Amino acid sequence: MSRTKRRRHSEEFKREAVRLVTEQGYSLAEAATIRGEVHR
Repeated sequence: MSRTKRRRHSEEFKREAVRLVTEQGYSLAEAATIRGEVHR
């Protein structure tokens, strides 16, 4: 079995994702989609 490589995100990416969830009321999955990530 191969291990999947973890993605590293910039501080800006993380701040924006947190803002979407805490201030805008998006779910984690919605924030990930908006930021261009696939939530699994």
